[in-house]
Amino acid sequence: MIHDFQIRVLPQVAANEQRIKQWVAKEKGIGEDSITGVRILKRSIDARQRTIYVNLGLQVFVNEPMPKDFYPHTHYTSVEGKPQAVVVGAGPGGYFAALRLIELGIRPVVVERGKDVRERKKDLALLNRNNPVNPESNYSFGEGGAGAYSDGKLYTRSKKRGNVEKILHVFCQHGASTSILVDAHPHIGTDKLPRVIENMRNTIVECGGEVRFETRMDKLLTKDNRVVGIETQSGEQILGPVILATGHSARDVYRLFASTGVEMEAKGTAVGVRLEHPQHLIDCIQYHNKNGRGDYLPAAEYSFVAQVAGRGVYSFCMCPGGFVVPAASGEEQVVVNGMSPSNRGSRWSNSGMVVEIRPEDVGDGSLLSVLHFQEELERQCWLQGGHTQTAPAQRMADFVNRRLSYDLPDTSYAPGLVSSPLHFWMPQLITERLAEGFRRFGQSSRGFLTNDAVMIGVETRTSSPVRITRDRESLQHIRLQGLFPCGEGAGYAGGIVSAGIDGERCAEAVVAYLNS
Repeated sequence: MIHDFQIRVLPQVAANEQRIKQWVAKEKGIGEDSITGVRILKRSIDARQRTIYVNLGLQVFVNEPMPKDFYPHTHYTSVEGKPQAVVVGAGPGGYFAALRLIELGIRPVVVERGKDVRERKKDLALLNRNNPVNPESNYSFGEGGAGAYSDGKLYTRSKKRGNVEKILHVFCQHGASTSILVDAHPHIGTDKLPRVIENMRNTIVECGGEVRFETRMDKLLTKDNRVVGIETQSGEQILGPVILATGHSARDVYRLFASTGVEMEAKGTAVGVRLEHPQHLIDCIQYHNKNGRGDYLPAAEYSFVAQVAGRGVYSFCMCPGGFVVPAASGEEQVVVNGMSPSNRGSRWSNSGMVVEIRPEDVGDGSLLSVLHFQEELERQCWLQGGHTQTAPAQRMADFVNRRLSYDLPDTSYAPGLVSSPLHFWMPQLITERLAEGFRRFGQSSRGFLTNDAVMIGVETRTSSPVRITRDRESLQHIRLQGLFPCGEGAGYAGGIVSAGIDGERCAEAVVAYLNS
């Protein structure tokens, strides 16, 4: 017999399967010896009160064996000799599009301007040692996209757009921990995600698809107002309908399209800083305990949002137990992002703290005005940092009180920090709203607004600054048939899972197009 239970237990009970079994036996009146297995289906932490509880959704197996597999696997078959489609970009949008194409009997050819995930890691190590940015291999470009070395967080609100569970199941099928099917805020970890990405690529290749690295799309091939393929930087032509999943930092693609009349529209984004606290301080605040999280709770997370002067101010991509990393993708740029290993074990936490930016807020509100705004901020950071990846930074309370920070706390940011008056040189539409947001967040969480926290500039790559327009039903470009703008880079997703969902939807649209 199988029983489904929703239980609420102390962290020390939730952390141990035997103690869960004992709790169920006692509270539900089931003989402990008859419980043959306990499977956790859902897990979340309730930290609203001083006593912390863990909510568990359980399947309890009584007098029968617990099955080994508990999620469906996707069956991929050979697509050798099948019709072909081109996928530009090997991030989550591109790889999930390719896998879905294989499911549907289409042969994908994936082209990626950067390197494979292992070779890419070497370039990131150089960048962390303050070496120049490789414009084709960095935290934005390369196999796995911006998410591969930026935490692997899988929480999404895009549940109405597609099958979230399917995306998580495919990740598990390719080596991710099944804990991502359980946790309220699932997370693979920067240390484990690269291997999962490699396994996804191996599936594509084993089924007869192709994945080509260091292959950049330089031109769309068109005929009779239809996209029929791409031309690469070497002049090679690859034919087929095109799923465009280039990611939110492919600014050369936006400029190419703007110059050739491919229809796009300006889109809002969010810009700000990375805010880094000691993780122990966040644990103390979130768990209401001066001793921190103790032995049974994970590194604490937080989420803040406020409306200030008509614009949203909010935390973004919070990384407990993580690191701040240099995320520039070109020369004369300093950009920061955050990531966490699977154990979330560093002594720092960080989060983007950003302000909503609309096209009319910057420049002349033209198509690329937000992109130009991002680039100028990144250049100013590069100048402030001494023309290297050293990042300008300021203590949090000093920023709010408009004071220079005469020294800076220890940081996880490997290239190093230089004290800089962010309140003085960053645009007022950002600084004034951030300062007010910090005051409010400090009121709701005492201790959060502190000089023990450091603001690191700048966080600009929260989302694409343009949207490549597409038809709502067919998902094709509004004017060019055979072109399927996809994922974050096209302005239709906001994270790994939503990009994966959009990739699958675009693959299905390609099949419909080929069959029409």
